[in-house]
Amino acid sequence: MDAFKLPNGRAVARLGQGTWRMGEQRARRADEIAALRLGLDLGLALIDTAEMYGDGGSEEMIGEALAGRRDEAYLVSKVLPTNASRHGTIAACERSLERLGTDYLDLYLLHWRQSERLAETVDAFETLAKKGSIRAWGVSNFDRADLEECVALPGGDMVSANQVLYGLEHRGIEWDIAPWCRSREVTIMAYSPLGSSSSSVRRLLGERALKAVAERRAATPAQVALAWTLRNPGVVAIPKAARIEHVRENAGALSVDLDDADLRELDAAFPAPPRGTSLEML
Repeated sequence: MDAFKLPNGRAVARLGQGTWRMGEQRARRADEIAALRLGLDLGLALIDTAEMYGDGGSEEMIGEALAGRRDEAYLVSKVLPTNASRHGTIAACERSLERLGTDYLDLYLLHWRQSERLAETVDAFETLAKKGSIRAWGVSNFDRADLEECVALPGGDMVSANQVLYGLEHRGIEWDIAPWCRSREVTIMAYSPLGSSSSSVRRLLGERALKAVAERRAATPAQVALAWTLRNPGVVAIPKAARIEHVRENAGALSVDLDDADLRELDAAFPAPPRGTSLEML
């Protein structure tokens, strides 16, 4: 898989590491830190988190995992909409930096839209970028109307990424959000590409077509599903992997090449939406 590069950032592999629901339990901390460090060893440099995850516990855990290795990582975090005023965004970023033990984020996102004035959030992002606290900024869970509103604001055309739910079972963005992002060179960050719960992951990975393609490719169903998500340039996938065996499996997706026959079989089993749909969110 090719790498991606956001403005003012270095190129990294398009397969990263998500940390939703990590950093919440002390008993799992050592395993989670080991998983993140192994991911870095395997080239999965992008690590995604948010101030919401574990009320900051995820950021603290990542900070511990990155001790002495910050330069190897591409760090992404997100501000809650309740903190997304101009002053609140800057203060939230400073708290995230402290928990992460770093003086900058590679990418900072607005987690989702709520009642905040988007112009204030964008202004805060631009202020943080000028200070060097962040190297790029973007959004999360934005539909096309949200994106168009963003780029119409002063400085809003600097939006670099939109993090959305995307995977074989969640293809709604392909109707209008993905084409819009491609036309603007806005990176799509696919969260929960394998599912958001143990049951949804098991259901996806048990699908007959996915297992058939995996067998032909001498890969696992999870690796094929991730390779499918990454089939188009401009898409980054951030599956969570809290155990080292899952990190190794995810990394193997980078060497899986799907041909046209594979893609047709997966399209038949997991069809794209025939019309526009509301943006799915978790």
